[in-house]
Amino acid sequence: MKILAAALAMLCIAATWQTAEPGWKYDFPRDHHGHENFKTEWWYFTGNLTNAAGHRFGYELTFFRQGIRPPNERGSTRSRFIVDDLKFAHFTISDAHRRKFLFFQKVSRGSFGEAGFDRGDEIAWIDSWNLRMSGDGSFHLAADAEGAKLNLQLVPVKAPVIHGKNGVSQKAASAGHASHYYSISRLRTEGELVVSGGRFDVHGESWFDHEWATNQLAPGQAGWNWVSAQFDDGSELMLYEMRLTNGGIDPASSGTFIAADDRSVPLTSADFQMTPLEFWKSPATQANYPIGWRIEVPKVQLAFTIHPVLKNQELVFTPLIYWEGAFDLVGTRAGKAIGGRGYLELTGYAAPLVELNR
Repeated sequence: MKILAAALAMLCIAATWQTAEPGWKYDFPRDHHGHENFKTEWWYFTGNLTNAAGHRFGYELTFFRQGIRPPNERGSTRSRFIVDDLKFAHFTISDAHRRKFLFFQKVSRGSFGEAGFDRGDEIAWIDSWNLRMSGDGSFHLAADAEGAKLNLQLVPVKAPVIHGKNGVSQKAASAGHASHYYSISRLRTEGELVVSGGRFDVHGESWFDHEWATNQLAPGQAGWNWVSAQFDDGSELMLYEMRLTNGGIDPASSGTFIAADDRSVPLTSADFQMTPLEFWKSPATQANYPIGWRIEVPKVQLAFTIHPVLKNQELVFTPLIYWEGAFDLVGTRAGKAIGGRGYLELTGYAAPLVELNR
């Protein structure tokens, strides 16, 4: 669930768009590619990386597709100025050693082919920012901006895991508020980062989310708290809490635990508890973000705390503002000490997402 695409999806839902319904049959590598019959789609990569000297970095590179013309209207004109989809991308680097957070955005109509989806081995691209997939199933990411550059090769260590039930990830109790959603929860990552003039050969692990839908957020939902965690015993965890405008948590919230042997355990909102421990107030937006957490998942005998590598990992793309950043974790599983790293996303704190289309 990524903020830009989800917020824009609420703008104008046409009946001709396909909605996420139970029974979707996932097929890879086909489903790594685009799904143009759905209004909203995103490919989301985050990772925690280090260089030989032990300098720590986090990164995010996300590509969004926002449908403009529904499927029944596509192909009705040859004009390059009438586009089927808008293209968006976000790129961030968290430089823990230098205490810097850099964030960038690209937006394009793609009228002249400068942005698009599914062109040969390119799954998504905007100018020089791109996501490619090789025949062996590995991915390549590239992005550059003022003072920052990323060039990474990612090799999946695990198979895709499907979130939700019967092929859909439900976001609210009412029908249709759902997505098709899977993750590759661990990818071995190597490559190059450039940050503020310094070049670093880095290695580490990444997380890949791919999600497509037409209508996710329901009335009364303000945003979400989302966690992806990679533990040092080879297991992973994804959780999301759908936050309500009244301050509560929607019971439709859910998650998935992925064991070291790839076995996945679906989690309902009753199976986990997220308790905020630390807050950070943004000087730019005055939003008060819960950036440190205590998370307990009794169903898999797991409990841990989240500590962000930087307090300020806020992306300010007015009116779309959210906090997304790298963290370390410590805790226990089945009574044994466990550590790890991950990414935290917090949306709707600067303003409820439901207000963006008013």
